[in-house]
Amino acid sequence: MKYPFVSLCIFCATVLHAQEAWKIVPGKIATPWAEKVNPSNTLPEYPRPQLVRTDWTNLNGLWDYSILPKSEQTIPVQTQGKILVPFAVESALSGVGKTVGKDSVLWYKRTVSLTSAKNKKTILHFGAVDWQCIVFVNGKEVGSHQGGYDPFCFDITAALNKGSKQDIAVRVWDPSDGGPQPRGKQVKNPHGIWYTPVTGIWQTVWAETVAATYIVSTKQTPDVDHNAVHVSAVVENMQPGDQLLITALDGETKVAEQTAIDNNEVVLAISDPKLWSPSLPFLYNLKFTLLRKGKVIDEVKSYFGMRKISMKADANGIQRMMLNNEFVFQYGPLDQGWWPDGLYTAPTDEALKFDVEKTKAMGFNMIRKHVKVEPARWYYYCDVLGIIVWQDMPSGDLGNKWESRPGVYGRATDKQRTAESEAIYRTEWNEIMQDLYNFPSIVVWVPFNEAWGQFKTKEIVQWTMQKDPSRLVNTASGGNFEDVGDITDLHNYPEPLMPQPELFGKKTILVLGEFGGLGLPVENHTWQQKNNWGYQSFKNETELLEKYTEFVNRIPELIGKGLSAAVYTQTTDVEVETNGLMTYDRKVIKMPVEKLKQINQQVYQTKEQQ
Repeated sequence: MKYPFVSLCIFCATVLHAQEAWKIVPGKIATPWAEKVNPSNTLPEYPRPQLVRTDWTNLNGLWDYSILPKSEQTIPVQTQGKILVPFAVESALSGVGKTVGKDSVLWYKRTVSLTSAKNKKTILHFGAVDWQCIVFVNGKEVGSHQGGYDPFCFDITAALNKGSKQDIAVRVWDPSDGGPQPRGKQVKNPHGIWYTPVTGIWQTVWAETVAATYIVSTKQTPDVDHNAVHVSAVVENMQPGDQLLITALDGETKVAEQTAIDNNEVVLAISDPKLWSPSLPFLYNLKFTLLRKGKVIDEVKSYFGMRKISMKADANGIQRMMLNNEFVFQYGPLDQGWWPDGLYTAPTDEALKFDVEKTKAMGFNMIRKHVKVEPARWYYYCDVLGIIVWQDMPSGDLGNKWESRPGVYGRATDKQRTAESEAIYRTEWNEIMQDLYNFPSIVVWVPFNEAWGQFKTKEIVQWTMQKDPSRLVNTASGGNFEDVGDITDLHNYPEPLMPQPELFGKKTILVLGEFGGLGLPVENHTWQQKNNWGYQSFKNETELLEKYTEFVNRIPELIGKGLSAAVYTQTTDVEVETNGLMTYDRKVIKMPVEKLKQINQQVYQTKEQQ
C-alpha cells in the first residue's frame, strides 16, 4: 500500500529545508520575479530549444561553495555555505553576494543523482561559466573550459560510480577586467557604464543520457531565393549503414524529408514557403531521426525559419538592409540583459521572456544585444515572437583612443593585442557564432563595439563574413571605421544622426547604432539613491515622452537620406544608468506602452519602404 500523504510531507520538508538554506541577499532593488525563485526548482525549463531530447536532468539548485586563494588546486573538504546555481556568486539571488576577484577561485560542490546505463553515455552540460573552469566528477577531472559566454559539455560516463550518487565539483577563476578575456561591461570597481562582476556558473547546469551513437549538433541554413533549407548534423560514432532521416514539418504536417548519408548535408525543398519576419514569425519544425537497421537509436527536435538578410542598392544607389528581399527599417533598443537581483541571469524564464515581449509591445522590431550573450531560450523567444537581433561580441582588452564626433570616425590604429588575448577572442567569437547559428532572429554579427579592444579589423571582419555568409556583419558599431564589412555604424548622443551618405552610402548599409540615452530616475526603483545618470536627464514622464517623440519624429527624414536602422539606448536602467525605457527592476515602464508603439510605427511607414 502506498502512502501519498507521507510522500507529500517528505517533499514539503525538502522544500522548506532548501528555503531555509537560501535567501536573497538584501540591500538592492529586485524584480517582481525574485519572490518566485524556488531553490528546489530553479529555472526548470529545458535549456536547449534548438536540439531537444526528452531524457535530461536539471542540476540547478543549491550547491556548496568556497572562495579560496587562487593557489588552491585541491577540491575543498569543508565549504563556506550554499549558493543557488545558476546565479553568479556576486548576485543577490545566489544567496551569497560576494566578490571573488583575480586572486581567488570559486569552488562548487554537489552530490547529484545520475545513474550509468548500459550502452549509454551521460553528458554533463553547462550553459555558461564565467570564465575559466575545471570540472571533476567523483574526484576525477573530466574536462576544462575557457569562455564566459558559450555552452560546453563533457562525457562523464567513465567517471560515474556504479550507484546513483555522483559528486560534482567545479573550480572557477575569473579575473574580470584584470584579465585578457572578453567580459563585456564587468569591472571590479563598478561605475558609470561599467557594472558588477559576474563570476562562475550563470546558466543552467544539466545532464542528459544518450546512446553510444548520438546526434551532437545540427545546422540549418534557409535559402529563401530557392525555396529550400540546407540541413546537416554532426553524429558521434556513426556506424556504416546508419541513416539520419531529416523531416521538416509545418506544425505536424510533413512538408519535406530526406535521408542524410555519412553526415552529408541535405537540401530540403520547401514549396511555397512561409517566410519569417517580425510581422509573421513563422517557424517550421524539424526532426532528426537516427536509424540503425530500421531501429531508432536517437531522435532530436529542432526548428528553422525561412528568412533572408541581405544588402541591395536603392534607386539612388544607397545600400539598404533587406529582409526577405524587401527593405524593412530596423528599429529597436540597446539591450544589455542585466538584472538587479540576478546580474547576468534572469530570475525566471518568465522574466527572460518579459523583456522581449515588452520590446515587441512598444512597437520595436529589433534588439541589439549589447556586449553580452544570452541563454538559448532568450533567442528562442525572439524567434517565436518576431524580434530581429543584432548580436555583439562581448568586449575585452579595452584601451583604444578614438575620435567620436557627428560624421567623423576614429582613425586610431588598431590596438596590438597580446597573442593570448587575440587567441581567446578568436576562440570565443567562433564559438558564439557557431552556437547561435540556427536562430533565425539573428541577422547581424557585431565583432567590435566603439573600438573597445578593436584589433586587426579587416582580418577579423573578413573571417566573420566567411564563417557565416548568411548574415550581415557590422564591422565596428560606433568604432574605428575601415573599408570592410557590410555596415557603417554611427553612435551619437542624445539626438539621432546618421553616417554621411556621400562617404559611405554607396558601399555599405548606413545605421545609427546608438542614440538617445534619455534618463529618468524613478524613486524607489534605482540601484542607488543618488548619483544616477542618463545622457540627458528629465524630471518626469511628460518631459521624457516629449523628447523621445521629438527624436523619433526626426528618423523618417534620415531614412529618406539612406538610414536603414537605428538603436535607441536602452531597454532598461542598468545599475547607475537610468536611461532605460523601463526601470532596472522592471516594475515601472517610463512611458505608456501603447503611446510608444504609436510613436514608433512611423519609422516603418516611409515611402522608401513601400
